[in-house]
Amino acid sequence: MTKYRKKPVLTEATQWFKNGDHPLDDTQPVKRAEGSPSLTEGKVVLYFRSLNIPGGRFCPDCGNIMQKHGLLEGVNGEEIVCPGDYIVTDQKGRYYRLSAADFEAQYEPYEPVAHPPPKVET
Repeated sequence: MTKYRKKPVLTEATQWFKNGDHPLDDTQPVKRAEGSPSLTEGKVVLYFRSLNIPGGRFCPDCGNIMQKHGLLEGVNGEEIVCPGDYIVTDQKGRYYRLSAADFEAQYEPYEPVAHPPPKVET
Protein backbone atom coordinates (compact mmCIF):
# COMPACT_ATOMS: atom_id res chain seq x y z
CA MET A 1 0.00 0.00 0.00
CA THR A 2 1.26 3.48 -0.87
CA LYS A 3 1.86 5.85 2.04
CA TYR A 4 1.23 9.60 2.00
CA ARG A 5 2.31 12.44 4.21
CA LYS A 6 0.13 15.49 4.70
CA LYS A 7 1.61 18.54 3.00
CA PRO A 8 2.74 21.19 5.43
CA VAL A 9 0.66 24.34 5.28
CA LEU A 10 1.77 27.68 6.66
CA THR A 11 -0.95 28.86 9.04
CA GLU A 12 -1.54 32.07 10.98
CA ALA A 13 -2.71 31.70 14.57
CA THR A 14 -2.92 33.75 17.76
CA GLN A 15 -3.11 32.34 21.26
CA TRP A 16 -6.05 33.95 23.04
CA PHE A 17 -6.21 34.60 26.79
CA LYS A 18 -8.53 37.61 27.11
CA ASN A 19 -10.51 40.22 25.21
CA GLY A 20 -8.27 42.11 22.79
CA ASP A 21 -5.58 39.44 22.38
CA HIS A 22 -6.29 38.79 18.69
CA PRO A 23 -4.42 41.37 16.54
CA LEU A 24 -7.52 42.01 14.39
CA ASP A 25 -9.88 42.51 17.37
CA ASP A 26 -9.39 46.31 17.13
CA THR A 27 -10.36 46.86 20.78
CA GLN A 28 -10.24 50.37 22.21
CA PRO A 29 -9.65 51.42 25.84
CA VAL A 30 -12.74 52.54 27.73
CA LYS A 31 -13.03 54.11 31.20
CA ARG A 32 -15.71 52.42 33.28
CA ALA A 33 -17.87 54.17 35.86
CA GLU A 34 -16.07 52.42 38.71
CA GLY A 35 -12.73 53.68 37.35
CA SER A 36 -11.18 50.39 36.23
CA PRO A 37 -9.99 50.41 32.61
CA SER A 38 -11.62 48.08 30.11
CA LEU A 39 -11.60 47.36 26.38
CA THR A 40 -14.37 47.47 23.81
CA GLU A 41 -15.54 44.11 22.45
CA GLY A 42 -13.25 42.42 19.95
CA LYS A 43 -14.17 42.09 16.28
CA VAL A 44 -12.86 38.51 16.00
CA VAL A 45 -13.39 37.08 19.49
CA LEU A 46 -16.54 38.49 21.08
CA TYR A 47 -17.47 38.62 24.76
CA PHE A 48 -18.93 35.35 26.02
CA ARG A 49 -22.71 35.60 26.32
CA SER A 50 -25.22 32.85 26.82
CA LEU A 51 -28.67 32.83 28.32
CA ASN A 52 -28.32 29.08 28.91
CA ILE A 53 -24.97 29.14 30.77
CA PRO A 54 -24.63 31.43 33.80
CA GLY A 55 -21.44 33.51 33.87
CA GLY A 56 -20.46 32.17 37.30
CA ARG A 57 -20.43 28.56 36.08
CA PHE A 58 -17.07 26.85 35.55
CA CYS A 59 -16.04 25.49 32.14
CA PRO A 60 -15.81 21.68 32.01
CA ASP A 61 -12.94 21.92 29.49
CA CYS A 62 -10.54 24.37 31.15
CA GLY A 63 -11.89 24.96 34.67
CA ASN A 64 -12.10 28.78 34.34
CA ILE A 65 -15.31 30.67 35.05
CA MET A 66 -17.35 31.28 31.90
CA GLN A 67 -16.95 35.08 32.20
CA LYS A 68 -13.26 34.66 31.22
CA HIS A 69 -14.22 33.05 27.90
CA GLY A 70 -14.78 34.47 24.45
CA LEU A 71 -17.11 33.67 21.61
CA LEU A 72 -15.99 33.06 18.03
CA GLU A 73 -18.30 33.18 15.01
CA GLY A 74 -16.13 31.08 12.76
CA VAL A 75 -15.95 28.22 10.29
CA ASN A 76 -17.62 25.82 12.73
CA GLY A 77 -20.41 28.23 13.71
CA GLU A 78 -20.49 29.73 17.19
CA GLU A 79 -17.66 28.40 19.36
CA ILE A 80 -16.72 29.13 22.96
CA VAL A 81 -13.05 30.15 23.25
CA CYS A 82 -11.24 29.14 26.45
CA PRO A 83 -8.30 31.18 27.74
CA GLY A 84 -5.19 29.67 26.11
CA ASP A 85 -6.98 28.42 22.97
CA TYR A 86 -5.54 29.34 19.58
CA ILE A 87 -7.53 31.24 16.97
CA VAL A 88 -6.41 29.82 13.63
CA THR A 89 -6.94 31.56 10.29
CA ASP A 90 -7.60 29.15 7.42
CA GLN A 91 -6.51 29.68 3.82
CA LYS A 92 -9.76 31.54 3.02
CA GLY A 93 -9.28 33.98 5.92
CA ARG A 94 -11.92 32.31 8.13
CA TYR A 95 -11.33 31.59 11.82
CA TYR A 96 -11.63 28.50 13.99
CA ARG A 97 -10.42 27.61 17.48
CA LEU A 98 -8.12 24.84 18.63
CA SER A 99 -7.26 23.99 22.21
CA ALA A 100 -3.63 24.65 23.12
CA ALA A 101 -2.97 20.88 23.32
CA ASP A 102 -4.49 20.19 19.88
CA PHE A 103 -2.74 23.17 18.29
CA GLU A 104 0.68 22.30 19.72
CA ALA A 105 0.27 18.66 18.61
CA GLN A 106 -0.49 19.71 15.02
CA TYR A 107 1.68 22.80 14.52
CA GLU A 108 5.18 23.99 15.23
CA PRO A 109 6.56 27.53 15.01
CA TYR A 110 7.67 28.56 11.54
CA GLU A 111 11.10 30.09 11.30
CA PRO A 112 12.01 31.23 7.79
CA VAL A 113 15.43 30.15 6.62
CA ALA A 114 17.66 33.11 5.89
CA HIS A 115 19.45 32.62 2.60
CA PRO A 116 22.83 34.29 2.26
CA PRO A 117 23.11 36.83 -0.56
CA PRO A 118 24.56 35.40 -3.78
CA LYS A 119 28.31 35.83 -4.22
CA VAL A 120 29.24 38.28 -6.88
CA GLU A 121 32.50 37.54 -8.60
CA THR A 122 34.59 40.52 -9.68
